[in-house]
Parts: sequence; structure tokens; C-alpha cells
Amino acid sequence: MKTLLHICCAPCANQPVRVLREEGIEVTGFWYNPNIHPFTEYRARRNTVRAFAQDVGLPLIERNDYGLRPFLREVIGDLDHRCARCYALRLFDTARQAAEGGFDSFTSSLFISPYQNQELMAQVAQQAAAEYGVAFLYRDFRPWFRAGQDYARDHGFYMQKYCGCVFSEEERYLKKNKIVP
Repeated sequence: MKTLLHICCAPCANQPVRVLREEGIEVTGFWYNPNIHPFTEYRARRNTVRAFAQDVGLPLIERNDYGLRPFLREVIGDLDHRCARCYALRLFDTARQAAEGGFDSFTSSLFISPYQNQELMAQVAQQAAAEYGVAFLYRDFRPWFRAGQDYARDHGFYMQKYCGCVFSEEERYLKKNKIVP
């Protein structure tokens, strides 16, 4: 089986790649993250994914769009539900890429994060799968989250402090400084 793995970052991707390969699945990475800002953050994550993919022999497809304006247009109308729109932005494009590329299925390294809404992501991915006629391969990678973080540290990966969007960076800053908006 050939699976397209949407990759949000290398620290989150290393264990899903390992687990899927151990299951005998042929994995190709897909970089598409217009939600990540500022550009320096985007570039650091992208470059780390590139280096990781090269190190482990992972084929990597890049939709290398630094998309501040498209991302903001997508989420600005309903900031309280921005994560659903962000998941849709990335997972629908992953499903489209998987269908066009002849993959049997798609999934995402986002499913390793204990900070993401697993049920909502899976629901969005199922909708994307139905729209593009390609299977969504659900795996709950969360049991390997700490192993992925350890792997990232051991390999000197750039490790981010927030999910990537400007709103999560704001939340992190406010929480860190105990500021109530």
C-alpha cells in the first residue's frame, strides 16, 4: 500500500514514518502548511523536514506555499473554530494530492500530537477522502509522541514551541506571560 503522509514538522513525523514502514506501508511525505508563521518559522520547519526526509530516504512532495494571506482569509471569519478550517485546508489538499498521485491512502503526522483534536481531524480527513475518492488511513500515533520528541532531540531537529499559526503563538505568549486578553 502506498500512503501519502502529510507532514506538519519533522519532530511529529519521525514516528509515524517508522510505524507505517514497520506495517509494510510505502510512505511518501507531503509538505503543505500555509498556517505556519512567521516565515522564519515556516522555513525552519520546512528545512528540518527536508533534512529528515533525506536522512531516512523518505520521498518528499512539497507544496511550498508560504500562505499567510490565504490562511488568514480561510480562518478570519470564525477564529473560535479556526483549527477545523486549518485542518481542512491541509487535509483536503493532501487528499487531492494523494488522489492525483495514485496513492492508495493518506494520513497526517498531526495524528501524533496530544495537543490536536483527533476526532475533528479524523472527521475532516474522512470528508476529504470522500471528496477525492482516496482512502483515509487513520492511525492514532499519540502513544509515540514522546519517542518522537526524544528522536528529534537526539537528531538535533529544530523543535517548535507552538502549532504554527499566529493565533497559537499568541496563546503561547499570553499563557507564558500570564496575560489575560
